[in-house]
Amino acid sequence: MQSRVRAPELPQDGIWLNTNHPLSLNELRGRVVILDFWTYCCINCLHVLPDLHYLEHKYKNNLTVIGIHSAKFDNEKEVKNIRQAILRYDVEHPVLVDSGFQVWQQYAVRAWPTLMVIDPQGYVIGSLSGEGHRDVLDRLIDEMLAEHQEKGTINVKKLSFTLEKQQQPLATPLTFPGKVLADEFSGCLFIADSGHHRIVITTLTGEVLHIIGMGKPGLKDGSFCEAQFFAPQGMILDANNQLLYVADTENHCLRCIDLERQQVKTIAGTGEQSHQIQPHSGLGLETALNSPWDLEKVGDRLFIVMAGSHQIWEMQLETGIVSTYAGTGAEACLDGSLEEAAFAQPSGITTDGRELYVADSEISSIRGVGLVNNLPVRTICGSGELFGFGDADGDGSEVRFQHCLGVEYTQNYLWVADTYNHKIKRVDPSTGSCQTMLGEGTSGHQDGQGREAQFSEPSGVSAIAAHLYIADTNNHAIRQVNLATFEVTTLEFPGLCAPDSCLPTEP
Repeated sequence: MQSRVRAPELPQDGIWLNTNHPLSLNELRGRVVILDFWTYCCINCLHVLPDLHYLEHKYKNNLTVIGIHSAKFDNEKEVKNIRQAILRYDVEHPVLVDSGFQVWQQYAVRAWPTLMVIDPQGYVIGSLSGEGHRDVLDRLIDEMLAEHQEKGTINVKKLSFTLEKQQQPLATPLTFPGKVLADEFSGCLFIADSGHHRIVITTLTGEVLHIIGMGKPGLKDGSFCEAQFFAPQGMILDANNQLLYVADTENHCLRCIDLERQQVKTIAGTGEQSHQIQPHSGLGLETALNSPWDLEKVGDRLFIVMAGSHQIWEMQLETGIVSTYAGTGAEACLDGSLEEAAFAQPSGITTDGRELYVADSEISSIRGVGLVNNLPVRTICGSGELFGFGDADGDGSEVRFQHCLGVEYTQNYLWVADTYNHKIKRVDPSTGSCQTMLGEGTSGHQDGQGREAQFSEPSGVSAIAAHLYIADTNNHAIRQVNLATFEVTTLEFPGLCAPDSCLPTEP
């Protein structure tokens, strides 16, 4: 903790979200204030949000949290995208858009996330970088309130703000779908309806077959109608056994859905986030995980991109053992052996049977991870630099993505959801050659052919022989692409509605 200095005032002429007026530190005198310096792509920043939510509710009459959104990627500078992130992650405190890192520099911040603690008299009494500080902050706030209660410098009052979700409530049938999985044999689409905390199963043409999950965040096993998820993402199907595996991201768990018995059970994770990044292993249900984001199955092995620990993990389905497969836990781009390699928030995974292919989002690159013959980890294309990004086709290290989240292998190519460039690109994994196939590069929702189409932060891709399916996250939509003509259309789901807006059915 650093010595007390007067907290610099917040800009009143900036763009404020989740409030109908700018906030000044002067008007907040008598309250504890926490400034959360964050950016919405950062997994560590997302891990801080539940801690802040807990503290905001515990000290609702004495604490004000203000998010200072200092963008890492160009796409995150757009106000409409920050607003979407506030809705997606259910942020309930005011957020100041820190254009040009003005507030970041005033407070001498050096890393995402950083929490700056300001006492009721307007002094900065300390800062904490990284995640996992709930207990430290809890004790600190408690001590500050006791001290300032004695001084008579506490101003007890409850503040209320006009939140983005009150101004533009979302009642779309899908909300922020993170991933999609197509299965040609069964003719089914499996959709991670992440914002509604459920899995939706439809036909390839959009007829709703099953809705799995109550539609409220939680961790509960049971039947399709009683199970609960928390922002689920990637899925993989074991068609022979009719089992759907799900990366239940914000529960830090893996779930297994028995499609025949219509039951959901947890197979790995404890429900608590792991803070251990050193490679390790253990029984699935006894081992804490860290934001599993996507899955791939090879034989009886389930591979997991563990976004929170910057690693690739493996679960042996026969034994229930989970273990680190590749990655030291450092956030970086290092090629080499499985033990030496490093990743940076891997968020998508697919395979050709010889290699795993990974969308490594914070280095905006596509990586190859060996499965056979001691193949090493390699960077197939992209900058290979932490926070290096852009938008450029080409070969190998010439290629630029911007925070790519999804990848799918089919017909000798990789299809990449270049999320923050609002494009779908195709990569030859043997040469690293990359070409934009879909999307004109600006956020929007428009059907059409090839580059005429528009997407908004597409995050997941899945292919069958004739079609590519895209989880178009900020458009709350699933898009279908005819791979013969590259015609993009938006799927409709008749009868599907948001959980809170569904009318009860007759018994």
